[in-house]
Amino acid sequence: MSRRDQSHPTMILAIICLSYFMVILDNSIIFTGLPRIEAAMHFSPTGLTWVQDAYTLVFGGLLLLGARSGDIVGRRRMFVIGLLLFALASLLVGLAPYTWWLIAARAFQGVGAAILAPSSLSLLTASFAEGHQRARAVAAYSAVAGIGASAGLVVGGVLADLVSWRAGFFLNVPIGIAMVFAARRFIGETERRPGRFDLIGALCATLGMTALVFGIVDAAESGWSAPATVAAIVLGAVLLAALAVNEARAEQPIMPLRLFADRRRTGAYLVRMLYLGAMIGFFFFTSQYLQGVLGFSPLAAGIAFLPMSAVNFAVAVGVNRVVRRFGSPAVLIAGVGITLAGMLWLSRAGAGSDYLAAVALPMVLIGAGQGLAFAPMTSAGLAGVDAGDAGAASGLINTFHQLGSALGLAVLAAAGSAAVPAGAAGAAALVHRVDAALTGSSVLLASALLLVIVLIARRTRQTHTPAPAGPAVPRPAYARS
Repeated sequence: MSRRDQSHPTMILAIICLSYFMVILDNSIIFTGLPRIEAAMHFSPTGLTWVQDAYTLVFGGLLLLGARSGDIVGRRRMFVIGLLLFALASLLVGLAPYTWWLIAARAFQGVGAAILAPSSLSLLTASFAEGHQRARAVAAYSAVAGIGASAGLVVGGVLADLVSWRAGFFLNVPIGIAMVFAARRFIGETERRPGRFDLIGALCATLGMTALVFGIVDAAESGWSAPATVAAIVLGAVLLAALAVNEARAEQPIMPLRLFADRRRTGAYLVRMLYLGAMIGFFFFTSQYLQGVLGFSPLAAGIAFLPMSAVNFAVAVGVNRVVRRFGSPAVLIAGVGITLAGMLWLSRAGAGSDYLAAVALPMVLIGAGQGLAFAPMTSAGLAGVDAGDAGAASGLINTFHQLGSALGLAVLAAAGSAAVPAGAAGAAALVHRVDAALTGSSVLLASALLLVIVLIARRTRQTHTPAPAGPAVPRPAYARS
């Protein structure tokens, strides 16, 4: 990195966090507009999931390739390219006149995000020295990941009610352009490393997960024995198996299989996948419940998420001190456990439920749990990684983050559709769909909690690894998420 990177640390952190915030915000900003998108563009309840899954599948599938690109081409250069692609795709989403256009533009957004997200964390960790300085920077970055998802619901609700669901995407255009100029002004280029692009691995990951998600979504409408469903699931399994074989043989794999040799890191990746699968279901279905059952407007639905956003922010700001006192594994257990308690409570909401008791109070628990969980979850995924594998390890964090979201939403949408009684329609059908989906989210969280205890906490006790003094990256000189 150039000398100027050391003279503007606050500006560098602001540029990186704001850019990453834009990506995370976009992951949820569309939720409060879903009922209007469904009505205007005639999506089916399960087909509506593709508005989100088109983005997350491409995002997650190409993340590792995007991480490798930063090494070969230069991380600032890829950061700027990612910003430009993301801004252009956001413009196309806002202009979308047809369903296919909207889904394609969301997938294009995923390409930009897959470049931007790993470049952002690699620039952050290259700009801040390992130890307390990096711990604070990573804590801020982790807080953005949690808070951005909640803030997107509020911003999306305000814009959908007062302007249009499209307005949030138009906002990305000037923000993206401003960040491009700021990055070129304050962030220096990193050293390039010779290497090859593992295109086969990236394609197998993206197409394999897409086929798998398509099969699960199609099963909700056509049944598990439908030829298209079976063919998609089999194709997805074959492509993911081919991914494993390719990564074992590739000279420069985008997903080195040796990263899974450590139980703590493997546990962190799996926990993140399950946790994000549960959380995407929470955002997707709770927003629809608020509008379709409780009768909230998009604006009111966005504001209804404020209890979670406020608590999430407050906890995330102080999580560094909590980790120093109690240790990362204990904080992660508490975070996932509190989130599970809130999700179980929320899954009991019905047609005649009161917002305060049935939604707002559970959201407080979910927000607190999320604020506690994200930083130690990120640290566990990067723990003990050699410097040469740091980029791939942090790329896997975001890969499991996004693919877990896509796969989780597909599973929960299928579970929700299966729970709707024959003949049920309107609000009554939506109540059954939401209750089943949020119950499924609770099952995912319970599974995540079990994995934290078995693979992460027990591993730490057995090896007597001291708890980090915050969500710092233990060894690598650079990383991505």
